[in-house]
Amino acid sequence: MAAVRKIPMRKCVGCGEMKSKKEMLRVLKTEDGQVILDATGRKNGRGAYLCFDRECLKKAVRNKGLERSLKMEIPQTVYEHLEKEFEDIENT
Repeated sequence: MAAVRKIPMRKCVGCGEMKSKKEMLRVLKTEDGQVILDATGRKNGRGAYLCFDRECLKKAVRNKGLERSLKMEIPQTVYEHLEKEFEDIENT
């Protein structure tokens, strides 16, 4: 009999919905303080998760969900860069 695998669940910092880790996008704070998108979900650093929805990114900006999760203040230029990366992912 095959063992049932546990599916890792994560909470979106925008909408607060719990989803499978594979259904979400990881925003990562690297050791040198940069904030980047981690499509693989395997890079080193502190991570926060967002749904693949631009509205969730907007909600995370409004409620400062990313700042709380990554434990740092995030400048507006980083949010603009994340939005551009979101567009690139949606177009591919």
